[in-house]
This record gives sequence, C-alpha cells and structure tokens, in this order.
Amino acid sequence: MTNGPRSGFTAVSTALLAMSRHLEVRDVLQTIVVSARELLDAEYAALGVPDDHGGFAQFVVDGIDDEEWKAIGPLPRQHGILAAMLQEATPQRLGDVRQDPRFEGWPAAHPEMSDFIGMPVADGDEILGALFLANKNCPKPAGGCAFTAEDEQLLGVLAQHAAIALTNARLYERSRELTIAGERARLAHELHDAVSQKLFSLRLTAQAATALVDRDPARAKDELHQVARLAAEAADELSAAVVELRPAGLDEDGLVATLRTQIKVLDRAHAARVTFDAQGVRALPAAQEEALLRVAQEALHNALRHSGAGAVTVTLCRRGQGAALRVSDDGCGFKPSAVRRAGRHLGLVSMRDRASGVGGRLTVVSEPGKGTTIEMEVPGG
Repeated sequence: MTNGPRSGFTAVSTALLAMSRHLEVRDVLQTIVVSARELLDAEYAALGVPDDHGGFAQFVVDGIDDEEWKAIGPLPRQHGILAAMLQEATPQRLGDVRQDPRFEGWPAAHPEMSDFIGMPVADGDEILGALFLANKNCPKPAGGCAFTAEDEQLLGVLAQHAAIALTNARLYERSRELTIAGERARLAHELHDAVSQKLFSLRLTAQAATALVDRDPARAKDELHQVARLAAEAADELSAAVVELRPAGLDEDGLVATLRTQIKVLDRAHAARVTFDAQGVRALPAAQEEALLRVAQEALHNALRHSGAGAVTVTLCRRGQGAALRVSDDGCGFKPSAVRRAGRHLGLVSMRDRASGVGGRLTVVSEPGKGTTIEMEVPGG
C-alpha cells in the first residue's frame, strides 16, 4: 500500500475519534462534515438529513461562511443529485456536477462547483442523510473528476461510521428527552402532593370557621385569616407548577439555573428545608453538566425520600477548570459496612457510573444518625 492510503486511513481514524466525542446530533453532523472536507481536501462539504416532506430537517455545510450561507437562501429541496443519493443509496462521483442530466441548478448566490463526490449515510436500509463534497483542492484531470476512487473508499468508511455516530446521538437525545419527561412527571407529582396538602388544610380550616361563626366569632375570624393564607400558598404552588414544569432545562437555562429552579420546587414540596448555593461555576461540556444534574437529582431524591432529613444543602462550586457538587443531609445515614446493600438501594452505583463516565469521581460519607454527604467532582472540558 502506498503512503497516500495509509495517511488517509490515519485521517479517518482521527475523524472517527472526533465524532465519538460528541453526543448532540447537531455537533455530530458538523463534525462529520468538517472531517469529510479535511479528509478529502475539498473546498466545500455538506450533509443533509431528509425530512418526510421532500426537504431537509437539517442541513450542515463547511467551507461557506455565515454571510454566504444567508445569501444562498432557504434550504434546498430533495432534487437532482441529492435526491438520487437519498433514493438510490449509491455513491456519486462526477467530473462536473453541472453537466449531469439530473442537475437542476442552484440559487444565484450559490458558489460554483464542478467536480463532485457524494455518499449516502445509511443505517441498514434507512438512509439517514446525504454527504457530499465539491471542488477538490488539486489539479483536475482533463475530462475527469479530481476526486479519486481512493477518495470514494475513504468517504465510504467515514459515512459508515458517521451513521453509527448519528444513530447514537439520536438515541442519546431521545434518552435525554425521556429522562427530562420523567423528571417533569416526578416534580409534577411532588407539587401535586404539596398543593393537595394545602387544599386539604384549607378545607378543614374553612369547616372549622363555619362551625365557630355563631358561638365564637373572634376565633372564626382567626380561622378565616388562616383560610386566606392557605389559599394564597396554594395559588403560589399552582403558579410554580406552570412556570417551573415547562419543558426547559440544561440546554436553555444552564446547570446552575436548572438546579436552582428544581431545588425551589423541592423545598416547597417537602417538609425538609432544601437550600442551594453556587459559587463561581463556569459553563462545562454538556455531558458533564448532564451528569452533575442527574447525580444531584438522585442524591436529593434519596435525602428527601429515604433519610428522614430535616435539612438538605446543595452546593456547586468551581474546582480548577471543573466543578464540585455536594449534597448533604442531616438524616439517618447508614452503616459503612452495609455500603454494598445501601449502594444498590440508594442508586450509588449509577451515580458512580455517571461520574466516571465523564472523567469525574464520586465520594460518599455517611454514618448512622449523622446524615450523608455525597460529593462529585468533574474536570473541565
């Protein structure tokens, strides 16, 4: 084998490693396009993910700046060469895309392209997208395509792994959506419990006031003041449910704001006092923020449901380029000798897995009658 293919496969390996570092679909798509353009040394690269209406749900480009992209106009439709790759699932390598009978033109602001290579990105029989590049940065052979058969082979390898990376990213996003939905349902249940308790107290107090109206008006008046107070608290709880159970989260609000919001809900929904403090926390990679949030939620669930704690404190602070999370309660704690059993019961194994999965570490300190402290530290990105 010549030096060219060896260096090419080294570049493919580098591209695959880059793709594996991302979990968000948009980031994976962008990494695929950038990697393909660098791998084949092309002027332009793009990847379109089709929708069910003849267009593209997502379309990512490299080699065109924001102003040029804006001038080109709306996303392309599934036509011409793009449609062929999506429908026929076959690679395309052309000396001049403009001369192909399937070519249907492009907008006035679209850059001129001649030699062209396209590759479907497929997962089994499902076509996930069309990856294509144009204008290889090298002398073009007379009447031929600057992209070679070797380029097509390398792009095919990249496309196969791109399908895996894209599928994994979709599964991750779906899993996160389900997790967020489950968390919202849990918070809704806790708010429902809190509001139900308020309304039950409100009903009893109103009944007491009714019974006292004739024989003890002064006490009846006090009970009615209590009714007003409980009604106001119930209204506040319902207002919180509307605002704080919206489908927002890490992506929109960031880790600190998301934790602060959820802890406010928990503080109102439980008898225990739940507090939060954040100091100097910087933005972290999405996977690390996700892990910190899930560990905090699990630790809070344990403290509020199982420990009998009267107070739970959550702190998040900067630690070097990373962050440190601490969840402490004054509950019943557990015996260190029973840590294996407690670990299963309290979800400590999954918390440790989340920490190690992002390069962090988890420590647990607990004694019977002296509460529990869970700390998680993650490095910076």
